Amino acid sequence: MHILLIHQAYAGLDEAGGTRHHELASYLQAEGHRVTIIASPVSYMTGAATSRIRWAERSVTPEGITVIRAYTYSALHRSFFHRILSFLSFMFSSFFVGLSVDHVDLVWGTSPPIFQGFTAWLLARLKGVRFLFEVRDLWPAFAIAVGVLKNPLLVRLSLWLEGFLYRHANHVMVNSPGYISHVKSRGARVVTLIPNGADPAMFDPQSNGSEFRQTYGLTGKYVVLYAGAHGLSNDLQILLDAAKKVEDNQDIAIVLLGSGKEKAALQAYAQAAQLTNVTFLPPLPKSAMTDALAAADACVAILKPIELYKTTYPNKVFDYMAAGRPVILAIDGVIRAVVEDAQAGIFVTPGDAAEMADAIRTLAADPALGRKMGLAGRQYIETKFNRSDIAAEFGQLLDEVMRHE
Repeated sequence: MHILLIHQAYAGLDEAGGTRHHELASYLQAEGHRVTIIASPVSYMTGAATSRIRWAERSVTPEGITVIRAYTYSALHRSFFHRILSFLSFMFSSFFVGLSVDHVDLVWGTSPPIFQGFTAWLLARLKGVRFLFEVRDLWPAFAIAVGVLKNPLLVRLSLWLEGFLYRHANHVMVNSPGYISHVKSRGARVVTLIPNGADPAMFDPQSNGSEFRQTYGLTGKYVVLYAGAHGLSNDLQILLDAAKKVEDNQDIAIVLLGSGKEKAALQAYAQAAQLTNVTFLPPLPKSAMTDALAAADACVAILKPIELYKTTYPNKVFDYMAAGRPVILAIDGVIRAVVEDAQAGIFVTPGDAAEMADAIRTLAADPALGRKMGLAGRQYIETKFNRSDIAAEFGQLLDEVMRHE
């Protein structure tokens, strides 16, 4: 089977960002399928070009995946308007590049950005093949809730496009159980959960990341790490406020690793607050996250206190657990149920810096408790959210999509 994936934010192991699609595509290649991915040459996390921006640049990964980088407007993080321009530029370029990909059996579209979903649907229709639509984020609902999508016309058009894609997909795949009722209520006919997860083999829970600690001046510290996007939804000012509250304990270091539109503002906020226990680090490729997570004593996952965010399964939580690190979780809902069922961390009320500070103090005062939680989380990932098992389920789903009319 030849699968064509349209994914602006695709990241390989040598790039910063989530690697769910690289790992799933690698499994499919190993099973004898052929995977072609049309992606952007502009990093979704940093906004920087990962390669020279051309109309189309083709490469093949060591796993045999064909990756075509299609032209994308590069000012991704300048403003919401420029972000939309970036999405639209990829929507059009990926369509014309996709027309040249021959002998496709199934087109796999993924959202966000939702606009590339339309490209995937149109290519599937023109090629006369099945269309699988993957929902990784309830866009535009999240964008409306957080306040970045306000224009009434854009809201109506986005909601129409969302419903159109749900109704016209042969099959809808979601990565969180919290999304199922939403997509069904908006027209999805057949929905399957293929959850986020992690590859335990990527991480060593026994490592202490000594080289990483030494490189960034963290030796001897109790390291609390946030790794991921620095965006409006991530509410990282709360983590900085918590850092201020634990500043009296000079053994605690708060590390924010990653990039995003809000990073400069967060750095300015930390500087104005004269925070001495906060370190900002640039994003790392997934292949380097093994050492970064090994250097952490505890890890933070946080989103704004918005009701809709209770539906999410953030990828970073599964990576934290796979690395054997306790999770300080400032996200309620379905991911809280995972962490609490695994006994893998401490839940704190989203938006509450005082509770987050208390959780940091609790774990810093009892490293043995953190290690116990971390290893419990690791075991939970191995048995319930192992990426290899999830990839096998995905392979079975593709077979089912191809069988049913």
